[in-house]
Amino acid sequence: MNRVVVTGVGVVSPIGIGADAFWTNLLAGKVGINRIAQFDPGGLACQIGGEVPSYKIGDFVPKSYRKATKVMARDIELAVIAADNAFKDAKIQSKAYTDSPAIDGKRFGCNIGAGLISAELNELTAAMHTARANDHDHNKLDLHKWGREGMGQLTPLWLLKYLPNMLACHVTIIHGLMGPSNTITCAEASGHLAIGEAFRTIQRGKAELAICGGAESKLNPMGIMRQSLLGRLNEAHNESPHDSVRPFDADAQGTVFGEGGGLLILEEYEHAKKRGVPIYCELVGFAASQDSYKVTEPEPSGHSYGKAIENALKDAKLGSSDVDLIVPNGMGIASFDRAELNGLRKSLGDDLPRIAMATVKSQIGCLGAGCGADAVAAVLSIKLKQIPPAINTRKTIDGQRLNVITAARDANVNIALSSVYSLGGQNAALVFRRMG
Repeated sequence: MNRVVVTGVGVVSPIGIGADAFWTNLLAGKVGINRIAQFDPGGLACQIGGEVPSYKIGDFVPKSYRKATKVMARDIELAVIAADNAFKDAKIQSKAYTDSPAIDGKRFGCNIGAGLISAELNELTAAMHTARANDHDHNKLDLHKWGREGMGQLTPLWLLKYLPNMLACHVTIIHGLMGPSNTITCAEASGHLAIGEAFRTIQRGKAELAICGGAESKLNPMGIMRQSLLGRLNEAHNESPHDSVRPFDADAQGTVFGEGGGLLILEEYEHAKKRGVPIYCELVGFAASQDSYKVTEPEPSGHSYGKAIENALKDAKLGSSDVDLIVPNGMGIASFDRAELNGLRKSLGDDLPRIAMATVKSQIGCLGAGCGADAVAAVLSIKLKQIPPAINTRKTIDGQRLNVITAARDANVNIALSSVYSLGGQNAALVFRRMG
């Protein structure tokens, strides 16, 4: 099996675009959660979210491709920006930057996790408005009128903005990638599962490089309302958003959604050596699992989540005593956090209180498929020998002993674990190792 290393990272987050901004602000304890500005959240119980700083998508695509940005939903834009950052970071001259790429596109894969993209309400409702019934009930949609007049208000390519596979589609077209490609839609676990699939592809020799991870914008009225009805959102901190997400904390009152993404460039080790590029670390273990408990609640024992971590460490030929850092899921939802801690105890045993824990969602919120940003944090911790803070974990839930500190710290991180569960029951774990 081929060795697989990380040679590039790209991240878009509520605390910055690009790895440098993301990492600097993460270490500084900056929180990117504020009152939602993209639309008026006044009618929602939870009115806060993690929004990406303003950007111009045209700055991240070739001039010849700018017309295509008209059919990019925000999720697609986030993936395209993260990909641009990752390619430049890995010093790869793809089709986006030159007419004579130095890579073989047929040996370059693309695996990007995505969410179920929500339609832009102003665009959809304007079309639906033309199809209102003519009778006294003007709030009723006339399907015949919708077919005759309403649909004509939408661009013929409207649907292409909202298909989850379009994230990978645009990235592969822009950069000229023709290797193994796939889209994974397993909610918060999507990005880690996509990285794991790309990892196996390169291990088996089916590709030499792959861009992988995930991106999503969870900030839309329908999505937020759905999670609010499920009781997952913090509705008590609209006036104090910076304290809203409290992973593994006794005062946790729910999570907050955001938008963003994290993508890695994975590369076969010998191929990376020939290119002579810096290597962040080696990806040495991956595993996934699935709960069969409830779609709306976690399995309380955390058995399946813990199994993914156990198997990832086994895949890496490592034990819990080797782990220096965990970037856990840490949503700030009490029932989910308790289940996660049960899984961590099962998989890491007596080593859990020793292992440093970086709870990044307290600063960026839950990014859905964009939780690939968590994996980026693990990679950067190894390379830069620093551990991000756990700013809102001050009084651990149920008196658990956890290695959480509210300030960043320097540390020799040799083995970092990034683990995630989805709000639908999928679990995944990645193990990264410092290059010797």
